[in-house]
Parts: sequence; structure tokens; C-alpha cells
Amino acid sequence: MSDAIASSCARYIASAFAAYNDEFRAITRRAPQRFEERDWRNSQKDVVERIELYDHSVNSTITQVRLKLGDQVLDRQLWREVRRHFAEIVESLPDTEFNKTFFSSITRRLFGTVGVADDVEFVALDLDPLGSIHSQVVTNTYVNRGSLQLLFEQVLTDFRFRSPWKDFDRSVAYVTAEVNAYCEQAAERRIVQQVEIIRPVFYQMTRAYLVGRVQGRDWMLPLVIALKNTDRGVLVDAVMMREEDVSIVFGFARSYFHVDLERVGEAVVFLKSMLPRKPVSELFTVLGRAKQGKTERYRELFGHLQRSSDQFLHAPGDRGLVMVCFTLPSFDVVFKVIRDHFPPPKSILREEVLAKYLMVFKHDRAGRLVDAQEFRRLRFPTNRFAPELLENLMTETAGTVHVEGEDLIFDHLYIERRMTPLNLFLRDQTGELAEKAVLDYGQAIRDLAYTNIFAGDLLLKNFGVTRHGRVIFYDYDELCQVTDCRFRDMPQAQSDEDEMRGEAWFYVADNDVFPETFLAFLGFSEHLKNVFLGVHAEILTANFWRHVQAHHREGELMEVLPYHPHRVRVASSY
Repeated sequence: MSDAIASSCARYIASAFAAYNDEFRAITRRAPQRFEERDWRNSQKDVVERIELYDHSVNSTITQVRLKLGDQVLDRQLWREVRRHFAEIVESLPDTEFNKTFFSSITRRLFGTVGVADDVEFVALDLDPLGSIHSQVVTNTYVNRGSLQLLFEQVLTDFRFRSPWKDFDRSVAYVTAEVNAYCEQAAERRIVQQVEIIRPVFYQMTRAYLVGRVQGRDWMLPLVIALKNTDRGVLVDAVMMREEDVSIVFGFARSYFHVDLERVGEAVVFLKSMLPRKPVSELFTVLGRAKQGKTERYRELFGHLQRSSDQFLHAPGDRGLVMVCFTLPSFDVVFKVIRDHFPPPKSILREEVLAKYLMVFKHDRAGRLVDAQEFRRLRFPTNRFAPELLENLMTETAGTVHVEGEDLIFDHLYIERRMTPLNLFLRDQTGELAEKAVLDYGQAIRDLAYTNIFAGDLLLKNFGVTRHGRVIFYDYDELCQVTDCRFRDMPQAQSDEDEMRGEAWFYVADNDVFPETFLAFLGFSEHLKNVFLGVHAEILTANFWRHVQAHHREGELMEVLPYHPHRVRVASSY
């Protein structure tokens, strides 16, 4: 009898994942229509709907499992049998590990699992979604028969949309010229033998992307072609072949792609061949499979712990008032735990911090907000923590972190990619690198504003510099929407007495912001201050922010693209 119950439960969970996956792909398949109709408002709604779908599906499945199993819902022996049946059911399915991650999400919530429970879940360390996969993702292959122009004419012909081309011949010529120029610049003077393009088109916000690679004898380069749909038709907006540029398009600070892939793992293998330094976890995540990305990050982390011996330490940079941040020097991420209490001047509540991170998870991150993955009930060996960090965690985060035997249990934490804090970067760098970072810092503030985000706390320590030299914001406790703020000019003092006062002599509401004061808190050297003002002086004016607010309130989408630096597109056709 129990075996029949276990088999029935396993089949139900498998069918629940299939229903979730069907709905995920149904939402994803709206992207071509959104692109062709330039329906950006509903495209944004699709992004949020798809992100929220996983938790909704897991929770509804748990509700039904509780009803089906009744008093046996926490019978571990029964769940061992459910797990065994489930493994048999999904073994031959595409992306088998997605099914197993879904199953583990259910049992972890049911049992409140701390660490791992290998009897009732599929342990991430045992999963390797790429281990037995070869890159067999469906592609179109175009052989160079003596004319790259004819080759790319065929490529763009195969990916026609219902919208007409604005100037088809010009787009073909543009792609051909860019590929020729880059191959010469990269000293790849050998003949391009073929171009291979993943057949489904990748969609992200207002752009469509053809993703593939250019190949010759014993060499390969990535190829990403960005397409824009204007009111007069589709055109090629950019061609990217440098690994750095393609990595930014698939970066951890960008919104997830909508691309309808039959076998996601095979696409990840293909992308990994183009972006060898990109972690597999991030590739799953940027393709919209955020939960599988978390599973992969867990697998990467704990696999690394088994192969390493260094200790967790405080993360480089100034200590924050809201989070305790630490890192493992040999592993490229930062761990963030919310403190039990926030000292003045912080007045935010824990629930508000959680809400801000959730908002960022669903928002257009514009390439300027790091994707922080939320984890619960993780178990680490206590002896891997440096004494100073361990003492700090036990005194400042005791409500979240506690010792259990020889392990340290984290009830809640965030994991995100490690970057060099901007204040430390500028301390160590001079000349052109420092100037570029300061200019990109200003651009980051602009880019966030264009997506209706005001960072709140603009101190340099709250921004990081990536290996590509991009400046990313990562401290969310004071983040808010631009439209929720009131940007004001500084009132003029009416008397000497007003000027001498140590505090504001005029009324300041909680949402009042005075852009003129930003620069005073940044600590730029005189040279870097002049560099900043030479390009970004207007963001220190209330008029700039009120102008951006007006665009948002009128319903205009101000998209920040992952290419063409310092160019912002306003798409107002909803």
C-alpha cells in the first residue's frame, strides 16, 4: 500500500513540474509577439510573472501533497520511496536535474531541512546537469562559400519577423563589416569557415538577440547580433564578438533572457564554449532558470569547499551597518547576512531590507544591480571561519546564525558575485583606470535612474568594480524608486544665522533628496572630482532627476542596453 502511495505522489510531483515548465515556456513564448508589436509594458509584466511562477508552483504542489498524504506527509520512509519512484520517472526527460531541483524544493520546505537531507532530496553535490551533455542545442549552420555577405544575408533571412526589415541590405552589410573588422583586429586573418546560430531567438527587454559563434580552422569567436524593432521596422543594432562584450550581455547584473529552449542544459554547454570564464550557475540563471542557477551555485560552492582549505574572512571594504559581509578568498562570491540590529543612523527594518532585495530580483537591473541569490538553512563547518568573523557573526547575527555541533547554521543569507569595492579600487588605482571607474560610477547612477531606481546611499563603498571594469551597485537597504522621491534644490539661507546652524534650518521630509549635496560625501580627489563633473555634473541637479521622473510618470520605458556605452533608448510605444 505504501509503495502505491509513494508512486502516486511521485507521479503527481512530476506532473506538477511538467505543468510549471509548460507555463514557464508559455510565458517565454510571448516574447516574439511582444517584440514584433513593441509591447514593452506587457513584456515587463511577463518578466515578473515568470519569476514568480516557481514559488507559486512549489507552494501549490506542497498544498496538494499535504492533502494527498495527510498524516503521512512527514513520514521520511515514505518520502524515501517517493524519491526513488520520482528518479525513475524523470530519468529520461530533458533537463532531468530541473525536475530533481523542483522535488528538493518541495521536501526542503516540508521538512524545514537544514543543510542537506540526502534521503528525501536530491543532493546538489551529486547533480551535474552538464556532466553527460554534449552541445547538441538546435542550431542553424551557415557555411562560407566564398562570400560572408551572402552568408549573413542567409542568417538574417532565416530569422525574419512579422515586422518588416527597415533596411535589410544595410543590416547585412553592417554585420558583414563588423565581423570582418573584428577578425582582422583579433589577428584571425584565416578564413571564416562557418557561422553557427542557436535557432531560438533570445529576447531581453526591447531587444532580440541572435546568439552563436564564428568558426574557422582551429579557432572560434562568439557572435551576438542585437536586433531592434523600430516604428519603421527591424534593424541590426549591434554586433558583439569580444568575449568581454558578450559576457556583459549574459552578465549577473542583467535581466533574464526569454528564450524558448527545448533542452536548456545543451544551450548552457554551447554558451560555456563561448564564455569559458562564466560560471555555469550564472548561465542557467540568465536563461531564466533561477532556481537551477541556485542549485548550481550551491554545487559549485560546496564542491569548492571540499577541494580547498582557506577560511571565510570579512569581505574587503568598509563594514556595513545592515549586513555582515564575508567571503572565501579562493571563491569568487560574497555572503551577506542581515544584522540583528541596525545602529544609527539606520532606521530601516529587517522586513524592509528583505523587500528591497525582492524588488531588485524582479526589477530591470540595467546591468547595474548585482543579482543576489537568497539561501536558507545552509550548513558550513565552523572551523572554516576565521575567529574574528565567527565572533562577529555570533554577536551581530545571532538571530540568524547559530552553532549546531561542529557546524554553523545560517537560517538566511544572500550570495552574490564578488567585486572590488569602488573606494578600494580608487585607492589602489591611478590614471586612466581610476578616471574610467569614476566616469562609469556616474553612468551607473544615470542607468539606475533611467530604470526608476535611486540608490539612496551613493557612497563609493556601496559600489563594486567587476573584472570588466564596470561599476555595479550592491547595497540595497536605502534603494528606492525615483518616482517615490522628491528632488529639491537646496534652499538659499536667509541669514548668516541660518548658514551657521549645524542642522537644516528648513523642513526636510523623509523622501526629500538634495542632489547638490551628493558630491560632498564621495571623497574624490580634486582631479577625479573634476573628471566626474566634466561628464556627470547634471546628476547633481534636481532638474535632471525631475526630468527622469517625468519620463517614468508618463509611462515611457528608458532602457539601458548592454552595449553602446552611455547610450539610453527611450521606448514610449506601449
